[in-house]
Amino acid sequence: MSSLIEVRDLKVAFRMAGETHPAVRGVSFDIPANTTVALVGESGSGKSVSAMSIVRLLPPNAVVDPASRILYEGRDLLQATPEQMRQLRGKDISVVFQEPMSSLNPVLTVGEQIVEALRMHMPLGARAARERAMELLNEVGIPEPRARLDAYPHELSGGQQQRVMIAIAIACEPKLLIADEPTTALDVTVQRQVVDLLARLQERHHMSMLFISHDLALVGEVAREVVVMRHGTVREAGDAQRIFAAPQDAYTRALLACRPPLNTRPLRLPVIDDIVHNRPLVTQQRVSAPPSGPPLIKVEGLRKAYRLKDGLFRHRTIDAVRGADFELHRGRTLGVVGESGSGKTTIGMMLTRLTDASGGRILFEGQDLARLDAGAMRPYRRRIQIIFQNPYASLNPRFTIGQILMEPMRIHGIGANDDERARLALGWLEKVGLPAAAFGKYPHEFSGGQRQRIAIARCLTMRPEIIVCDESVSALDVSVQATVLNLLLDLQEEFGLTYVFISHDLAVVKYMADDILVMNKGEIVERGSAEAIYADPQHPYTRQLLAAVPRGVQGARAHAAA
Repeated sequence: MSSLIEVRDLKVAFRMAGETHPAVRGVSFDIPANTTVALVGESGSGKSVSAMSIVRLLPPNAVVDPASRILYEGRDLLQATPEQMRQLRGKDISVVFQEPMSSLNPVLTVGEQIVEALRMHMPLGARAARERAMELLNEVGIPEPRARLDAYPHELSGGQQQRVMIAIAIACEPKLLIADEPTTALDVTVQRQVVDLLARLQERHHMSMLFISHDLALVGEVAREVVVMRHGTVREAGDAQRIFAAPQDAYTRALLACRPPLNTRPLRLPVIDDIVHNRPLVTQQRVSAPPSGPPLIKVEGLRKAYRLKDGLFRHRTIDAVRGADFELHRGRTLGVVGESGSGKTTIGMMLTRLTDASGGRILFEGQDLARLDAGAMRPYRRRIQIIFQNPYASLNPRFTIGQILMEPMRIHGIGANDDERARLALGWLEKVGLPAAAFGKYPHEFSGGQRQRIAIARCLTMRPEIIVCDESVSALDVSVQATVLNLLLDLQEEFGLTYVFISHDLAVVKYMADDILVMNKGEIVERGSAEAIYADPQHPYTRQLLAAVPRGVQGARAHAAA
């Protein structure tokens, strides 16, 4: 099979503070014509830098080794002039980026942005380009494409925004589509739709695709060939089926093992170092016993309604959560799953009283938390904490880690003085696996997984009884995710914590939760033990969510057969 792209001995470094830091160290791989190749690895592996080198979209401080070559139909793209690259980008090689809201222009309509790409590379008039834009929106599955031409990006959902990005990328019939983590920020069902769409488009347009991801299970469903990267080097490359059936490199085996399995619940998830260093893996399974004793919290008829303006004088009410009933039991984990807009995060925000309920009761030791004023609620805030999805956004960038941990203790009167609070903070850092040196550093000096550990430590300074984990591992690589999940389970066992674990990732919820609520459009549509719901889902929506979970090559075969 002929190669459309040949990457040879690619070396890329970045100049920072007078020093040069290598990011890609002699990477070589091919992208055959009409084939999907996946670049897989953790954050910092060099996969995105390698892909962006093909289209020469690297930052100004990037340094590409003069001996590196990227051949496109025999031409070395690293020697092309800026004008030649401008002609190539969008026409022959297109990119779909991870975050569509950051890539789409917020002040231009969807139609204007597609038309711009078309008229830049094709001899089309304004009317013909607009008609072609409508056809593209229809092809990528946007409902009411003619009306959506005049919509702005913020008026679309995340999945629709990504479909618009794909429409722009395929507008000029490129020979290569680079999809850089195109589904990472999307719900599992929307992720399935986007992956299926990309696969159909790749086949229909006979184009090649370079699919970049940290999720090997997802990659197995879309790619024919896989290149596994770590620390700027290629660890393993070859046919996707062979790599899934018999991975040769320990790092590849580790990436496959880190993701929570759907069919078992081991006491601990393996992490990268366990596999790489051949440590014995935990085979003992976690077993959920039925809850005993009265519930810690009982929620009855919980409702959250938002009043929205509808025209000049009219208003309408939208229920984000309707009639939610559930119980939390000490030392157990309640999983809450659903797509964006299902109401799952709103439930977590109402439990912590970061959002006031419109109706219903939250009974905690006889007190209805939903009706307490700010002063009466304050003692309960210590006992119910929350870990947010994005630790970088929830940690004050101007505070050191020590200040971040000590501030809530000072507010709630924990510790006799700052010396004692500092000692307590250092103890919690050690408990979450961070060194004492972290105390004087700032959030930007840590990785995503380390920042989430800091957020967990901040919660623990309050010695809470209940922690709401709101998509707390969704933004992390699968390997880092495994480390954080293991930490949460260790803390639960040590301190008897009760978790409300909110996520759209059903594999993670199945691993963590004893009991599960499935939410759709503000309502709880199914509930039960984790084992029962996964073994025999009753509601069609639950079955739809389960069918969308990536399962690697086997999942691709099953999906194709269906």
